[in-house]
Formats: sequence, structure tokens, C-alpha cells
Amino acid sequence: MSRFLLATLLSLATAAVVMGVTALIARRLGKVSVVDIAWGLVFVAIAWVCTLVGPGPRPLLLAVLVTVWGGRLAWHIRRRALGAGEDPRYEKILSKAPPEKRFAFAVRKVFVVQALAAYVISLPLQVAAAGDSRPLGWVAAIGFVVFLVGIGFEAIGDTQLARFKADPANKGKIMDRGLWAWTRHPNYFGDAAVWWGLWLIASEVWPAVLTVFSPIVMTYFLAFATGARLLESEMSKRPGYPEYMQRTSMFFPLPPRRRPAS
Repeated sequence: MSRFLLATLLSLATAAVVMGVTALIARRLGKVSVVDIAWGLVFVAIAWVCTLVGPGPRPLLLAVLVTVWGGRLAWHIRRRALGAGEDPRYEKILSKAPPEKRFAFAVRKVFVVQALAAYVISLPLQVAAAGDSRPLGWVAAIGFVVFLVGIGFEAIGDTQLARFKADPANKGKIMDRGLWAWTRHPNYFGDAAVWWGLWLIASEVWPAVLTVFSPIVMTYFLAFATGARLLESEMSKRPGYPEYMQRTSMFFPLPPRRRPAS
């Protein structure tokens, strides 16, 4: 219990520091969307802090995997955001506050919320660091495979979309090829699978299995809250997207349905 308290306090402090620094950078740049780059990195920081509390094969493996996931995500978002303006999602949030109070409003509604979300979602990492140092078993092996599936969906889906957008012939078209023919959000599905894999690796150490709400919360936000649903509220207005929705699974990959007859 003492090691868990140390891990959880350090994790909460780490999330607060990372998001606090990010808020200052966002204020300097005039872009709240810089928080999207920090989202993956805050988990990386928490994961390595946890290895200081509970050294051993499990916390170390989790830290390495989180670094692979969070580093790739931060690099991808930074590359995509170069030269772009504020994200429409954050513009909509900030529009609810008067101009002179926008930064304080963003701190409360974006940076504090994301710091707390990162703290809660990272609970499997914290509990695994506080547990015993038993060897990795077959459940961890399954978790590793699930993690690989998730990171594969994210990386391949993002690459396919980037190539599609880079082709001038695809301007105004809807991406419905490759993984995007099986799910409308392969990157969000991959994100969820990553955290189910990390939870499985952690769950071999009691009571980490009780932190199952962590991947559940992550999946909920990705599929139904701030992720896919929010994006589709805008995408559904584009020509061809409603038809794409009819033939393609929203989140979990499924074989594409036949195109409706014209």
C-alpha cells in the first residue's frame, strides 16, 4: 500500500507538471491544441516515474511499450499540426468564454481535465509498479499481442490516411481503403487496443485487475465522447460520408458491407 501511495502521488504530480508546462507553452503559442502532442508524452512520463517506485520486468516492459505508443503519437500529431491553426474542437470550447478569460477557461476545461484523465487511465501502470516482481506470464504475453495489434492499427491507419491526403487526385474524396474500409476510425480503435493490452500486462499483479475501468474509460472517450463521435459530427456533413457510414463499421473492425445499389 505504501508503494502504491508513492506511485499514485508521483503519477498525479507528474501529470500536473506536464500539463502545467503544456498550458504555458499553449499560451505562448496561442494554440490550445498543443495539448494533443502532450497527451501521449504525459503517459510516457508517468510510466517511467512508476519504474522508480517498483523496479522489475513488468513496470519496465510497460514503460517501454508506453514510450513506443506515446512517442509515436506525439510525433505524428506534431507533424500533422505543423503550420495548422487552432483545432476546431478547441475553438468551440473556447468560444464559450470571453476573450480576456480564455486562458483560465482553457486551463480548467482542457489542461486540468486531461491531467486528471491521464492520471486515472494510467492506474494500471501505478498498481503494477506497487505489486510484486513476479515473472511475466501468459496473460502478459496476450497483452503484448493485443498491444501490437493496437499500435499496428494506429500506425498503419495514420500512414494510409496521410498517403491518401497527399495525392491531389483524392481531394474532396472520403478515405475508404485499407484499414479504413473495415473501421471508420482505425487509429482510435488502435488506441483502445493499446490500453487493453497494457491493462492485461499489468493485471497479472493483484490488484491491477481491478483497474479494468482504465481501458473502459479510454475506450469510451475514444468511441463515444471526445473521439470518434465528436469527429463524425463534422465529417457527416461532407459529401459521401453518410454513405461511407452505412457500409463501414464505426469503431470495431468488421468486413465492409456491400455498397448500396445506385
